[in-house]
Amino acid sequence: MPDTLLIDKAEGVMTITLNRPEVLNAFNDAMSGEVQDALKEAERDGAVRAVVITGAGRGFCSGQDLRDRAETASFSFVDSLRRRYNPIIMTLCTIEKPVLASVNGVAAGAGCSLALACDLRIAAETASFIEVFARVGLVPDSGSTYLLPRLVGLGKAFELCYLTDPLSAADAMRIGLVNWVMPHDQLMDKTREIAGRLAQGPTKAYGLIKRALLHNLSTDLGAALDYEALVQEAAGRTADHKEGVAAFLEKRTAAFKGK
Repeated sequence: MPDTLLIDKAEGVMTITLNRPEVLNAFNDAMSGEVQDALKEAERDGAVRAVVITGAGRGFCSGQDLRDRAETASFSFVDSLRRRYNPIIMTLCTIEKPVLASVNGVAAGAGCSLALACDLRIAAETASFIEVFARVGLVPDSGSTYLLPRLVGLGKAFELCYLTDPLSAADAMRIGLVNWVMPHDQLMDKTREIAGRLAQGPTKAYGLIKRALLHNLSTDLGAALDYEALVQEAAGRTADHKEGVAAFLEKRTAAFKGK
């Protein structure tokens, strides 16, 4: 069992809980490695059809543990990002299964980036999002400069990155950064509801939807239409598509198997 994570698998959902509550689940070297390992396991395990990332205690993730970094004799930002953070963000954005961030508290710095890299975000009313980097003279990293303007627009991204003011869950909902805001005591119930629905859905189609949405962020209409045709061909050959059509014709609920 990992030291800095709690991992649970139930009914097709893998829940990864960041478990350093005494530092608001700040990343140290061990935790970044264990998150990478957990996501690789989620990719490989065919029984996992949806992934949830959340935090233990009162924080989601407060970013890099600066005390841990201070103990490193020859710290390199390039090495740290390429070795520790970038693989996590890349996997979250390419794993062909739905990923939800269940944001139970503050998501700051790389913790904010972690939430942005998930497909959907559910936030407690008490949660907040902070692009905190400029407070210590740094540039937003771990995917924030790519993901944030695509979610909220360039102007709002500049505001959040320059001023580093906390963004409340309600304001995050208003600008499209999160999908749902819940009372804190209802957060996990809502998370389980959405994750459960996704785990019972057409997993292969979800993966292709994710691939198409991200691919077509940076292409023209003609190329996007062509790419849609290609992924639709792949989706049309899945067992889930056949089951979906059969269920429609038979007027019943589809029983998707993720194949």
